[in-house]
Amino acid sequence: MTKWVYSFGAGANEGSAEMRNLLGGKGANLAEMAAIGLPVPPGFTITTEVCTAFYENGRQYPAELAGQVREALGMVEKAVGLKFGDKHKPLLVSVRSGARVSMPGMMDTVLNLGLNDATVEGLADASNDARFAWDSYRRFIQMYGSVVLDVDHHRFEEIIEHAKIDAGIVEDTAMTAQDWHRVVAGYKDMVHQETGKPFPQDPEEQLWGAIGAVFGSWMNHRAITYRKLHDIPEAWGTAVNVQAMVFGNMGNDCATGVCFTRDPSTGENVFYGEYLVNAQGEDVVAGIRTPQPMSKARAKPGEVSMEEAMPAAYAELLAVRERLEQHYKDMQDIEFTVQQNKLYMLQTRNGKRTAAASLRVAVEMAQQGLIDRHEAVRRVNPASLDQLLHPMLDPKAPRTLLAKGLPASPGAASGIVVFNSDEAEARAAKGEAVILVRVETSPEDIHGMHAAKGIVTTRGGMTSHAAVVARGMGRPCVAGAGGIAVDYNAQTLSAGGRTVQAGETVTLDGATGEVFVGSVAMIEPLLSGDFATLMEWADGVRRLRVRTNAETPLDAETARKFGAEGIGLCRTEHMFFNPERIGAVRQMIMASDEEGRRAALARLLPFQRQDFHDLFTIMAGLPVTVRLLDPPLHEFLPHADAELEEVAQALGTDLESMRRRASELAEANPMLGHRGCRLGISYPEIYEMQARAIFEGALMVAKETGKAPVPEIMIPLVGMKRELEITRAQVDKVAKEVFAEAGREIEYSVGTMIELPRAVITADKIAECADFFSFGTNDLTQTVFGLSRDDAGKFLPRYVEAGILPKDPFVSLDVEGVGAMVRLGAEKGRKTKNDLKLGICGEHGGDPASILFCESVGLDYVSCSPYRVPVAKLAAAQAALGVGSDRTA
Repeated sequence: MTKWVYSFGAGANEGSAEMRNLLGGKGANLAEMAAIGLPVPPGFTITTEVCTAFYENGRQYPAELAGQVREALGMVEKAVGLKFGDKHKPLLVSVRSGARVSMPGMMDTVLNLGLNDATVEGLADASNDARFAWDSYRRFIQMYGSVVLDVDHHRFEEIIEHAKIDAGIVEDTAMTAQDWHRVVAGYKDMVHQETGKPFPQDPEEQLWGAIGAVFGSWMNHRAITYRKLHDIPEAWGTAVNVQAMVFGNMGNDCATGVCFTRDPSTGENVFYGEYLVNAQGEDVVAGIRTPQPMSKARAKPGEVSMEEAMPAAYAELLAVRERLEQHYKDMQDIEFTVQQNKLYMLQTRNGKRTAAASLRVAVEMAQQGLIDRHEAVRRVNPASLDQLLHPMLDPKAPRTLLAKGLPASPGAASGIVVFNSDEAEARAAKGEAVILVRVETSPEDIHGMHAAKGIVTTRGGMTSHAAVVARGMGRPCVAGAGGIAVDYNAQTLSAGGRTVQAGETVTLDGATGEVFVGSVAMIEPLLSGDFATLMEWADGVRRLRVRTNAETPLDAETARKFGAEGIGLCRTEHMFFNPERIGAVRQMIMASDEEGRRAALARLLPFQRQDFHDLFTIMAGLPVTVRLLDPPLHEFLPHADAELEEVAQALGTDLESMRRRASELAEANPMLGHRGCRLGISYPEIYEMQARAIFEGALMVAKETGKAPVPEIMIPLVGMKRELEITRAQVDKVAKEVFAEAGREIEYSVGTMIELPRAVITADKIAECADFFSFGTNDLTQTVFGLSRDDAGKFLPRYVEAGILPKDPFVSLDVEGVGAMVRLGAEKGRKTKNDLKLGICGEHGGDPASILFCESVGLDYVSCSPYRVPVAKLAAAQAALGVGSDRTA
C-alpha cells in the first residue's frame, strides 16, 4: 500500500530534509527540525504525490488517504492530549501548503481549524480566556471563508472595521470577547449570504475542505504565474501540512514572528526580523499591524524589541538561529510562535534574499569555513546578478522627498503611478515604466509586481508579502510608508500636503525607503568587494570563456568592466545607421554599377576603420569577432514617401528612382533572402571594404601599442562550403594588399556563423576552410523551427502555456531541437579540425540554462550583451561544477 501521509514531531519523525521532493520543503524541514530536537508542534504531511494523483484522477483522492489521515491525526491527539472536535478540550490544527521549493505567499493557509460554535466555548474554558477563543474563531472563519469558500477577503475586513468604529477603538488588540462574538456572528451571516450555505460546523468537513483548497490552490492564477516566473514545473505539485496549533494570540506573554538568520537585504551577519505580541502569524506578513523589531539594537524610539519584552524566548531563539545555520549551512527564514513564554518553531527554509545579500552570504560563509568556495559559487543564482548591474540614484541629483517608509528591497526605479496590478501589467506591456502603489499587496498582485519597475505599500513591514516577493523578483520596494494616504477611488496618493495623481511620475529608492516626486537621475552601480571575490572564485573553476556582443565603444568598455574576455559578435550593420554614415550607405545602395558602389564605400572606409580601431584598443589584445554585413540592403532605406524624398534630395536623385530601387530590393521573405554571404558574393566590394577597414584598424593599434590585435572575421549565413571559399578568398586577398602597403603582417582568422540547418549538416565540409564556428542561435532557432522571431510573439506564449514548449526558444535554447543541431555541427566541425574554435553568439549566450548546454557540448566560449557578462561567467562556473547537468541530456 502506498504511504501517502508522514508524521513529524513528538518523537514520530517519518521524514527528513532529504525528502523535500515528496514532503515539500516545509514538511521536510518540519521533520528535520523535530529530529534535531527543536520544539516543533506535532503534525503530519500529505505528500506531493497525492497532489499529482488528485489532478490525474479528476480531483479525486487516493482510496487509502482518508484512513491514513485519521491515523496520523490520532497520533497528534495523543501527543498533545487534546481531541479533534471535542467540545471540552478541542484540538485545533493549521493547514498549510508546502511545495518542494519556496513559493512565498503563493499558496493558501488556514489556522485554528476545528473551531465551531461548540468548540469555541471549550477553548474559552480550557484557556480561561474568552477573548482569545473568540478572536481565534473569527480568524478561522475569515481564513477559511476566504481560502476555501472563496468569499472576498475585503468583506471580512469591512465587518471588522465597522465593529471597531462602533466600539470606538483603533487596534484589533483592544477588541473584547463580546466584540469578537459580534464579529463572528456578522461573519457567519455574511458567509451564508455569499455562499448560500451556513458556515461548516463539522471539523472533519472543515479539514477536508482545507486540504482540498490547498491542492486546488496549486492551480490558481497566482501560483501558475509564480511558477512561470521561476521555472517551477507544474508536475511537482504541493504537499499539505496539518499541524497542532500553538497560539501567539493568548495574551501579552504570547507572540508570533518571522525572522532571518542574516539580513536578507544586505546579507549582514545579524539576526533580523519582526514580531508581534498577542498575534498570529498572518498578522506579521499581512501588514495589518506594524511589527516590532527582534533586537534591541534595531529598535527605534517607541518600539519594544523582543529582546526586551521576552528575553528568555529571545535568547532561546538566538540559539536556534545558530543551530539552524550550522545544520543547513545557509541563511534561514524562520517562523515561530511564543505561547505563554514557550518557543515553538513553525517553519524554516532557505531564505529569499537580494542579489547583494546572496553574494555576501555566500562569500562570508565560505570565508567562515561553513561552506567551501565551490559551494559559494553554486549558491548564487546567476540571473539574480542583474539586480547589481543597473543604475542607482545619483547622490548628487536634486530630488523632492514625498514620503519615507521601510527599505524593503534595494534598487531604484522611476515610473508612472498605478494603483492596481492589472493596469500595471497592461501599461508595462506597452513599454511604459510603472510604479505599483498599494495599501498592501497580496498574492493576487503577483503579476502587477512583476510588471512594475518598483513597488510602494503604505502598510506592512520588512517581512510583509510585498517585501519578500519584491526581494525575490529583484524589484525595488518601499514598504510601510505610513505617511502616504492612498485613495483608490480618486486614484491619488497624498503625503505631506502634496497629492500625486495616477499617471504622474515618482521615483523610489528601495535602499533608503524614500519616495520622491518626479524623476531622479541615476548612476552606474558600484560593485562590491563580494562581487569581485565571487567572480574570482568563478573564474577559477569555469572552462567556458565569456565574450560580449558589442559594436560601440560604450558597450565594449562596459563589457570589459564586467570582465568580458573579448568580443564574440560585432554587428557591423549597426555602425551603418550612424547619421554620419547612413548617407554613404544609401548612396552605395542606389548606385547602378560597381564603380558607383566603390565610390560610396570609399566614403565609409574611414568611419569603419576608426570603429574597429576603437574596439581593438578597448579590447587590448583580446579576440574581436567582426561579422561582415548581414542584413538585406533594403533595411537601410526608408519606407515612407516623405523620407524617400528627403533621401533622394540628399543623394541628388529623384523620388521615382528611389521608389524603383526600393522596389527592386524588396523581398517576400527578406530574412531568408539576399543577405549575409549572399551579399558578399553579389557585391564583393562591400566585404572588401570592411576587411580593409578591419586590417588597417588593427595595424594602427599594433603601431600605437606595440601589441597587435588578432581579428576574427566572421562570414554570416553560410550554407555551403563554396560560399565560404569565395568570401574567404576575398578577405585573404585584401589582407595581402593591406599588409604589403603597411610593410607588416598580423595574425587573423576567418570563420563563419552556423545559423542554417544545411550548414550544420555539412559542417564537416565547411570546417575545411573555416578557422572557427560561431553558432548564431537567434537565426538557427528561426530556421530550425521555421518561424519568424518578429512574428512568433503572437502565438509562442500560448505554446508555453499549453506545455507544447517549456520556454520561449528565443529566450532559452531549445535543447531538444536547436541544441541537437548545435551538438551535431560541433561534432562534425571538430571531426574535420579537432582544434576548431567553437562559440555561440545569439541571445542565448547570456541565458544560464543555455550556457549549461554549451558546457555540455564543449564549446569554447559564449558571447552575450555587456550587462549579462557577469551572469554568463557565473553560469559557466556553475556548469563546470555540474549544477543542473541533469537538464542537458
